[in-house]
Amino acid sequence: MDLVPALDEPLKKVLGPATAKVMAEHLGLHTVGDLLHHYPRRYEERGQLTHLADLPLDEHVTVVAQVADARLHTFASAKAPRGKGQRLEVTITDGSGRLQLVFFGHGVHKPHKELLPGTRAMFAGKVSVFNRRLQLAHPAYELLKGDAEEAIDTWAGALIPIYPATAKLESWKIGKAVQTVLPSAQEAVDPLPDSLREGRGLVSLPEALLKIHRPHTKADIAGARDRLKWDEAFVLQVALARRRHADAQLPAVPRRPRPDGLLAAFDDRLPFTLTEGQQKVSEEIFADLATEHPMHRLLQGEVGSGKTLVALRAMLAVVDAGGQAAMLAPTEVLAQQHHRSVVEMMGELAEGGMLGGAEHATKVVLLTGSMGAAARRQALLDLATGEAGIVIGTHALIEDRVQFHDLGLVVVDEQHRFGVEQRDALRGKGKQPPHLLVMTATPIPRTVAMTVFGDLETSVLDQLPAGRSPIASHVVPAADKPHFLARTWERVREEVSQGHQAYVVCPRIGDEEDDPKASKKQKSPEDEAEKRPPLAVLDMADQLAGGPLQGLKVEVLHGRMQPDDKDAVMRRFAAGETDVLVATTVIEVGVNVPNATVMVIMDADRFGVSQLHQLRGRVGRGSAPGLCLLVTEMPEASAARQRLNAVAATLDGFELSRIDLEQRREGDVLGQAQSGARTSLRVLAVIEDEEIITEAREEATTVVAADPELTALPGLRTALDALLDEEREQYLEKG
Repeated sequence: MDLVPALDEPLKKVLGPATAKVMAEHLGLHTVGDLLHHYPRRYEERGQLTHLADLPLDEHVTVVAQVADARLHTFASAKAPRGKGQRLEVTITDGSGRLQLVFFGHGVHKPHKELLPGTRAMFAGKVSVFNRRLQLAHPAYELLKGDAEEAIDTWAGALIPIYPATAKLESWKIGKAVQTVLPSAQEAVDPLPDSLREGRGLVSLPEALLKIHRPHTKADIAGARDRLKWDEAFVLQVALARRRHADAQLPAVPRRPRPDGLLAAFDDRLPFTLTEGQQKVSEEIFADLATEHPMHRLLQGEVGSGKTLVALRAMLAVVDAGGQAAMLAPTEVLAQQHHRSVVEMMGELAEGGMLGGAEHATKVVLLTGSMGAAARRQALLDLATGEAGIVIGTHALIEDRVQFHDLGLVVVDEQHRFGVEQRDALRGKGKQPPHLLVMTATPIPRTVAMTVFGDLETSVLDQLPAGRSPIASHVVPAADKPHFLARTWERVREEVSQGHQAYVVCPRIGDEEDDPKASKKQKSPEDEAEKRPPLAVLDMADQLAGGPLQGLKVEVLHGRMQPDDKDAVMRRFAAGETDVLVATTVIEVGVNVPNATVMVIMDADRFGVSQLHQLRGRVGRGSAPGLCLLVTEMPEASAARQRLNAVAATLDGFELSRIDLEQRREGDVLGQAQSGARTSLRVLAVIEDEEIITEAREEATTVVAADPELTALPGLRTALDALLDEEREQYLEKG
């Protein structure tokens, strides 16, 4: 009797070193268990042929089709001057279209004998174009002999699984490898508690694995996918529930504001009333701050919904209660901007220890990497003595030398730009774990918040404060209608003539040639196109100042400028001394100049949906209406134009984030998206499977509350360990 390989058995022992090496390098599969969880992307039906009419260009495809005809051509060539060169042209059909296969040289003999008219086979290769027709050159193929023992054995039933494959490893080779390890599916330990599985009528894990790889009917596939989606959702939610449970056991100092303290004095001097949303979210935060366990809350808000004000009130509440608050911003420009606006909002309440400071005043200090030595020394001293109740800074806050008197609250702005270690280092600076408030201005669909930020409670600000103006957005098709671009610059001049200001945003800085890293980058055909306007800040500023915006005061702002220069430019723009600011995306978040009413985004198709929404939020911040013009050279029918049309059509950031996610797919919701690692979600789709994720979160919370160590659920423990490899474990531990 053959021994069934264990799930953690390395593939090289089962499949041989050569195949295992390709699987590891190209598909990230190392063990028998990994291969069993490499699910088919789709299925071909034996009796049905695939749609050759819909093949994508330049992609590696697998098709099932029938040979219509095959012709061998002999020709003269440099290698075969006597007319001995051979080319086999095979036409395959599926009823929806025809596709040409081409084989050359010595590679023609085998297919010439095997690919006879009427033969059915699976073909795999990269789709290319020759003489304006689609073709596969030298495709790999596997004959489908309807009655041959091997074909029936390998492809049980009428449904043929098509696996995510690579040029080095065709779908059917993966299929055969899966076939070899499929008996091991019986060894799979079920992570779902029996009561949950039976209550929802889900098949067991071994059965799901068998059915997803060897389905006999479409119902088999549906049942297997439902079950495997539950696995992914549930195991992930258990990881997050355990994180929440562990956090709830940590001690923290409760921070309650004094009824007649700093917060009350600040509220009294506000020139407006808080929106209903701001009041509700503030109450949620204050309730968390008053408990003996650290708050872990995500505050997500529409662009311009007043998140900074809500965060500042939380910081003041903590200062009132004798603690200190730190706000961490991703860039110096943003840290300086936050510092300026906090000091402005607080007035004499920010002048603690100074002449003219109010009774309850505290000190608000800025700490960034580029500060002068004397200013830095003073800021560090103010933090260590407790003189400064609030500090706003960049990564400089995390350095070892920064000591707090009593850190009670950490506010992280734009969390997705910070590494896990950085957040953790700041949290480690309190005598006890400080409360944590994470802010993001990138609206996140609810299910993504439940997966990416599943260890945080979520508050949402979706109301705009009174007096905020709507922003009109339009796509400017510069290639189709050049006069529209000319009109764009006229609109900028009109706004400036009425006393307003404008932003022009470009994707590049323009001095990349001096940058050794950038000069190695290949330029895309679009960049090389002569008719393209210069799409770099430095070029664009020169072109505008000498052309359509001549006579206006134009300045530039980008990330490679010296911090003092950046700050000076922002101050002049905020003071109304500059008419037009030509910038990169350094202005994307947090920059607040109410007098700026128009934004022109050049080459808008190069920015993501959420980024465009963020940028657009920099205008319309005062009482005058905002205008955002998205300039593009992309043709009307392109996907990029559709994306821009979607941004122009709605100001709802949550709606746009759904569109963005559907286009980008989820990446790895455990934070691996940027590293290019394979996603831990194979069948679960964060947008479509909202119901499963919601239910899985509830079930996971119940299971963890009853048994935090999962001692009664060894299968779940094993699945959790497999999910949380070292990097992901860190991500969750420090989330």
